[in-house]
Amino acid sequence: MTPSDALAAQIRHYRSLTGEERLEIALQMYELSSEIARSGIRMQHPHADSARVEELLRARRRLVVGL
Repeated sequence: MTPSDALAAQIRHYRSLTGEERLEIALQMYELSSEIARSGIRMQHPHADSARVEELLRARRRLVVGL
């Protein structure tokens, strides 16, 4: 299977999902990306407690969305 074939198959699969199933995937991706970001913050700020990590994560999100 070529990368183009794989992409086409993936698109067909996503189109076959219900709105609820798509939303669940999106929420899972959001949580995964948040955990990855938290890990990066912890590496950059090893002494930060969980409240500080969340504060830094919110600050990163504001930078991304321009708020």
